Amino acid sequence: MQTGHNQVLNLCKMEIRLTLGRKNLLRDLSSRERNCFEYRNLNSFFKEIRPAISLKNISLISILQNSCQLVVLVWDGTTIMKRRSFLKAVGGVAGTYAIGARATLGGEQTRSDSEGRTSAGLPRRVLGRTAEKLSIVGFPGLALRHYDQAESNAGIVRAFERGVNYFDVAPAYGRDGECEIKMGVALQSIDRDKVFLACKTKMRDKEGARRELERSLKRLQTDRFDLYQLHAIFTPREVKQALGPGGAMETILKAQEEGKIRHIGFSAHTTKGALEALNGFRFDTVMFPINFVEHFLFGFGKEVVELADERGAGVLAMKATSGGAWAEGATRTRKWWYRTLEERAEIGMALRFALSQKRVVAGIPPSFLDLLDRAIDVAQVDTPVTKAELERLRDMAKTRKSIFLEQQKRAARHDAHGPFYPGCPHECGSRTHA
Repeated sequence: MQTGHNQVLNLCKMEIRLTLGRKNLLRDLSSRERNCFEYRNLNSFFKEIRPAISLKNISLISILQNSCQLVVLVWDGTTIMKRRSFLKAVGGVAGTYAIGARATLGGEQTRSDSEGRTSAGLPRRVLGRTAEKLSIVGFPGLALRHYDQAESNAGIVRAFERGVNYFDVAPAYGRDGECEIKMGVALQSIDRDKVFLACKTKMRDKEGARRELERSLKRLQTDRFDLYQLHAIFTPREVKQALGPGGAMETILKAQEEGKIRHIGFSAHTTKGALEALNGFRFDTVMFPINFVEHFLFGFGKEVVELADERGAGVLAMKATSGGAWAEGATRTRKWWYRTLEERAEIGMALRFALSQKRVVAGIPPSFLDLLDRAIDVAQVDTPVTKAELERLRDMAKTRKSIFLEQQKRAARHDAHGPFYPGCPHECGSRTHA
């Protein structure tokens, strides 16, 4: 009896029709299939699922590369059904036949959709409950503080040409909004409709948020943000203010009605702050530190990822390739407030770790263009972190220090005074500065 790769080849005659963007492309299955699944009797499997899903014009059922998490049905060359909907429809029939699927850390995570793969090859994932497809590596707008306008232009265009469509920035990045200004200039050479532009506000009041929003739109030379986020939430008190009467959310919702904001999210640096936000509003996205050092040292991020999964929010992983805090007296190989991973092998493991968590859509590398390039290098294929890599990362974490543990403790004490991250270039004692 044939199983797996050979049987799929015989049944599908070595060609799969997939919808990639607006183009239908034929792919040779022999070069794409990686034996992710094995079927005992594929013919019987096909016969049983067809009536279960009550669809008439099914032309093909395919198993995609690297995607034990994705079974995709393609019919009429246009419609895609993802694994979760598929399994609900067939009611467990697939489980009878599919064996050997790789389990990922933390369960089923967001996987790259072949429909969203860019021409440059960088995979994309669907952002939470939205229909947006983001590159699995995001552009760190804070990086532009290190470069002049010409270098910023070149870095942004290069990232876009290599497949990055997710660009993140904030008014707090750089001096006097310099990162927003530089990004705004650079993005003029790129089709706005091909960019997912995310911005933020640290303002917690209605009036302050409106001022910051309008100023950011002007600096970035755009008429809308694809994602607008409450920036750097630390304490539940901040959330209550932002979501309460006269709070920043009033401005954000009004701006959404005006077409100036498409999706709404927040970034947070503490578990208490993030959970308060997720329980207080139906956010589309959560930006949170998803990092192997913090995870293995004290489980940082687990509760937030779990609740984001329950709420259907997409997770954007900040500090994905951080190497933790600098050890006291250590020689700093890069002038930055935390240790950055420098070797491509380590960057790849750390990024795969972050992307293997539930709901994680994209990772943001540290704020340097060369580190962004390395992250793009290792993200060309979207594969889960392996058991061997997990053990390696666990061992690495034992020798590192957290950059978030102290802030967790302070948030638990409701202590929001003074700098949270000494040396951070966009740190401030007050959470409401302009």
